Amino acid sequence: MSLAHGRSYLAIPGPSVMPERVLAAMHRSAPNIYEGDLVDLTGQVVADLRRVALSTSHVAIYICNGHGTWEASIANIFSRGDKVLSLQTGRFGQGWAAQAEAMGVTVEALDFGLTTPVDPNRVEAALRADTGHDIKAVFLTHVDTATSIRNDVAAVRAAMDAAGHPALLAVDCIASLACDAFRFDDWGVDVMIAASQKGLMVPPGLGFVWVSDKALAVSRSADLRTPYWDWAPRIAPDFYYQHFCGTAPTHHLFGMAESLKMILDEEGLPHVWARHQALARAVAAAFEAWGQGGDLALNVADPAFRAGSVTAARIGQGGAERLRRWCEAEAGVTLGIGLGMAAMGSAEADDFLRVAHMGHVNAHMTLGVLAVMEAGLQALNIPHGAGGIQAAAAVVAAGA
Repeated sequence: MSLAHGRSYLAIPGPSVMPERVLAAMHRSAPNIYEGDLVDLTGQVVADLRRVALSTSHVAIYICNGHGTWEASIANIFSRGDKVLSLQTGRFGQGWAAQAEAMGVTVEALDFGLTTPVDPNRVEAALRADTGHDIKAVFLTHVDTATSIRNDVAAVRAAMDAAGHPALLAVDCIASLACDAFRFDDWGVDVMIAASQKGLMVPPGLGFVWVSDKALAVSRSADLRTPYWDWAPRIAPDFYYQHFCGTAPTHHLFGMAESLKMILDEEGLPHVWARHQALARAVAAAFEAWGQGGDLALNVADPAFRAGSVTAARIGQGGAERLRRWCEAEAGVTLGIGLGMAAMGSAEADDFLRVAHMGHVNAHMTLGVLAVMEAGLQALNIPHGAGGIQAAAAVVAAGA
């Protein structure tokens, strides 16, 4: 008998759980898109986007998903034939590089595998070897959504500075913004991208790009820019419509204003970061207990490099896919599929899953997901160690 009837729960790494307040803010009639309240609201959203990134930089808003912000960053930084140094720790770092290559950019890739973070020493060595300064930018994924590896942005910036290289530092924060600590100004970032549907708790549809003065100056000579992706008029529009190259994403802006208020003015950014870290530790504790008696393991061994937003894990012999299907069909909980951890269609691809704990998520939601997973392990006779829920509860108790 299925126990899935009732409110379902989506524990995938985006779209994340959205607050009822955000959805309610969006549930209204269309506003005047030429003047008045919407114009003022947009100004507040832009100011708050700077605050959530701890940035004094410029901000461009696009009607797109995260892949769109990849294209926006590429189009504004590069001319055809320019080179990027891509630091890869999973599918999404690889994807950003592939998109750049498809647009005519030469890619030099440093692949650090699927279980370990970027090594700043290798970054420094690669940049020192580029004596002609052909590398125009360094691409870094703060949190790769596929592997749940969290990279050290400040350490990469330090490696670039040690090499004395003038390249821009561009960081993908789609899976980390408003989940893991990020400091645009303090860490010397030049370009940062994010999207509405993860830590920012708004439906998919908005992409954001933060741009330093240095990156803005570089973009003026980029020949890949097109009218839609050009960030200059979005950053400093003469007319309101230029913020969006046309009609404003009206209802997404209402949602963003509400979510940013919740993050910045009510809970507070430091507490948001701490909450995500505590929930991530609870998930890790459960997996570590389960792994004592079976073929289960976290993807990232070192806690210092685990994301606060999502946890990737392995359950051997196809156990991950079996568990994922059981949780959805029998208990109404949808877990994230494994991405890029094994060849698509192979038997090994069924060994990986992801548990999201990003956005509008609290202790009872995460503990509920873990309890369902433990029930599934039992129902499917997947060997596992005892005490997973107790271990997770202990983390929550300590965090509270």
